[in-house]
Amino acid sequence: MKKIILASGSPRRKKLLEQINLVFSVEVPGIRETYDPDLDPNRIVKLLSARKAKQVAGNHEDTLVIAADTIVVFQARILEKPGSRQQAIEMLLTLSGNTHQVFTGVTMIKTDGSGNIHSEKSFFEKTDVTFGSIERREAEAYVDTGSPFDKAGGYGIQDDWGSVFIQKIEGDYYNVVGFPLHAFYQNLKSFAPERLPQSKKQTADER
Repeated sequence: MKKIILASGSPRRKKLLEQINLVFSVEVPGIRETYDPDLDPNRIVKLLSARKAKQVAGNHEDTLVIAADTIVVFQARILEKPGSRQQAIEMLLTLSGNTHQVFTGVTMIKTDGSGNIHSEKSFFEKTDVTFGSIERREAEAYVDTGSPFDKAGGYGIQDDWGSVFIQKIEGDYYNVVGFPLHAFYQNLKSFAPERLPQSKKQTADER
């Protein structure tokens, strides 16, 4: 495979893959993220990530395409990105003092020399996140930073403010950021071992 493409416009996913020294380009898929809310969350994130990966894979030959989708679930209710200030505040107050789940689905697709899909693999990761008690004024202050509006569940675990709300997590921290690095690496080893990230020293030695 000549190249790797991350099918995502998320700056957080881009940063995480750069963190493990993966060399790739970015192409944002143009799909509508619609789904049947009655499906299990793990199926939803795998379906959406597969849809994104396939849309981008159709444009490239000899390529490994990586796509992901993350949702936040609280008491069987999916919390999307908040659409207004009030919605963001209420979302944070709903999560206050409770445990919710973060699901991320990842799909990897290989295309052949003709641009056809050669092989495909999807998996998901789940992390339990417990919030401490949040006062309304704290939720309002965080929402006024503007950070919650591009994040499912209305918060970012990596944010200055978002991080202080989280009492504990059970599972992969990076999954909550938006991309489960450990599970991705383990799946990449079996699916596309030739595309494993190299150390910076190895990359420099090959130049």
